[in-house]
Amino acid sequence: MSIIHIDRIKQSILDHSPRQVPVRKQTRQAAVSVVLRPNAQNDTEALFILRAKKDGDPWSGHMAFPGGHLEDKDASLRHAAERETHEEIGLDLVVHGAFIGQIDPVQANPRGRDLDMVVTPFVYELKQHDVQFAPNYEVADVLWGSLRDMYTGDSHTTGQFMVGGERVSYPGYGVGDEIVWGLTYRMLDLFFAMLDPNWIER
Repeated sequence: MSIIHIDRIKQSILDHSPRQVPVRKQTRQAAVSVVLRPNAQNDTEALFILRAKKDGDPWSGHMAFPGGHLEDKDASLRHAAERETHEEIGLDLVVHGAFIGQIDPVQANPRGRDLDMVVTPFVYELKQHDVQFAPNYEVADVLWGSLRDMYTGDSHTTGQFMVGGERVSYPGYGVGDEIVWGLTYRMLDLFFAMLDPNWIER
C-alpha cells in the first residue's frame, strides 16, 4: 500500500503522538483543517485555499490550509479549525468530514515579522466528492493538490515571493498555477516525516 494511500495515512496518524510546542500566555494559537480525499488513481489529494490579497496580512495571496485563530467562543482548537473552515469556504466538516486526528503543531514565523503564534493542524477525510464550496471574502480560490506528486517531488518547485519588500526565492509545491510555500510547506514536510521515518526535507 502506498505511503500516501488514505488508509495508510489514517493508520500513521492514529499511531502518532503529536509533539508539544511551548505555549505562553501571550502566544496566539491557531488551527487549520487538512482535508483529504482519495481519488481513482490510488492517490490522496489535499484541499488548499488561495488567500485573498489584503494589506497588512503576512499571508496575503498565499496558498494555505483553511483555518484561523482560536477565539473565546471556540470550545477547542479543533473547533476553531472546523469553524474557520466553514466560515472561509462553506465546508461543514462535522457533516461532510470524518475526523482522523491531530498532527504536529508548527510555530509560525513569517519573514520580517516578530510573531509568537502556534498553528495546530487537524486532519479530516472528505466523505463525499461532490461537496460545493462557498468561499468568503478571505478566499480567492479552492484547489486540490496531489500528495503523491508532493511526496515524490514531482511537484516540487521554487517560487519568487515578495518578503519584507524584497523578492526572494523559496521552495514549494506546485498546485495548479499556484505554489504552496512557507508555513504550509513546512506543515507538509512534517506530515510526510510522520508518514515516512526516512523522509528527508528538501
